[in-house]
Amino acid sequence: MSGQVREEVSAARRIVVKVGSSSLTTAVGGLSGERVDALVDALASRLGVPGTQLVLVSSGAIAAGLSPLGLRKRPKDLPTQQAAASVGQGLLVGRYTASFARYGRTVGQVLLTVDDTTRRSHYRNAHQTMARLLDMNVVPIVNENDTVATHEIRFGDNDRLAALVAHLVHADLLVLLSDVDALYDGDPSKPGTSQVADVRGPADLAGISIGGAGKAGLGTGGMATKVEAARIATEAGIPVVLTSAAHASRALRGEAVGTLFHRTGSRTPTRLLWLAHAADTRGALHLDPGAVRAVVERRLSLLPAGVTGVEGSFNAGDPVDLVDDAGVAVARGLVNYDASELPELLGRSTRELAAALGPQYERELVHRDDLVVLR
Repeated sequence: MSGQVREEVSAARRIVVKVGSSSLTTAVGGLSGERVDALVDALASRLGVPGTQLVLVSSGAIAAGLSPLGLRKRPKDLPTQQAAASVGQGLLVGRYTASFARYGRTVGQVLLTVDDTTRRSHYRNAHQTMARLLDMNVVPIVNENDTVATHEIRFGDNDRLAALVAHLVHADLLVLLSDVDALYDGDPSKPGTSQVADVRGPADLAGISIGGAGKAGLGTGGMATKVEAARIATEAGIPVVLTSAAHASRALRGEAVGTLFHRTGSRTPTRLLWLAHAADTRGALHLDPGAVRAVVERRLSLLPAGVTGVEGSFNAGDPVDLVDDAGVAVARGLVNYDASELPELLGRSTRELAAALGPQYERELVHRDDLVVLR
């Protein structure tokens, strides 16, 4: 199988590569210059293909800061994690700068938080910045801003972020590098398990336990977060390769190593992917069964007549969940009204509202162009 070439991988021109902490550090937690150089060697080889652009989403700031601070393992408390990130981020980017310089390449640091992917204006600015860096032949080095992050510092080890970045920069391919060389159909440490070479949809994951974490204990992302990241990317039309950092060069050449998650959807407008996967909703609108059918099955706009209740405090333009009578979010969209305006609108037709309150109320609660179905 290793002699085969994955055409969609070898043909990719804009590539996002994500590497985890355990692939960059020593066993005691310090940054390994040899591992960083080996990774950069693989990336530089792919960058040598004409027309190739690359974004690197790199974990490792906290892990890189452990040794200088005299810490033997990743701290559990948030302030110490953030202190380690503050020390380690400079070391991490400095090492990348020196390593890429061997190939005449310049890097640019891009630090993001969840807030940068949930606020539309931040998201747009991040897109513009990275597009400009790529146009200038710079390799963006992306990481979560662990020094100021809160919840996300303990979640996902950048896997979800990498999937969102892949869509943000309109990537042709996402490569997830870990300390595990592929997805397995069982515990890879036990005999009798096999690699999963291809995943073409959810059915291929049926019966596979994906809860296992990496081996080194320095990162936070297990296999479940990588599979979730692959789902986000492939649903947006971006294929994903999951393999080990040791196989990075072969994977980027298109060799059949690791697991290839085939695209399951088509390219999604950036604003809709943002709504589906990045947006931090500010509230919820409860829909009656007729409104659920209109939104989910017929892909129509949401009108006030089909809404039975409102949760949360939000302003016009904020993302909100649209939930059914069981409380399950069936869609998400940008609401056209402030929460305070809605109580007197619910259950009434737009024609009735326009007659009673004025023509400005003859509009949808959520327009279908600002709405994404979740199920």
